Amino acid sequence: MAGSILNHLSPYARVLTAVIPFLLAIAIRFIYGKNRATQVLLSISTMWFAVNVLLAPYSAGMQRDIEQVRAWFR
Repeated sequence: MAGSILNHLSPYARVLTAVIPFLLAIAIRFIYGKNRATQVLLSISTMWFAVNVLLAPYSAGMQRDIEQVRAWFR
């Protein structure tokens, strides 16, 4: 279910789904200071960002885009 929703997002929306939770976690940490809850929230959002960035090239749409770029240089 979640995978099919993410497949229909534009590239900009995909970037926002990776960046916004991370920025919110940083903002919450600035507001509430360094405590266990903000550390956990920041860790989870960092993992979410990393998974989105590292797995994006393996999606079907990104593979097509990479192939198009390779075709330009042939």
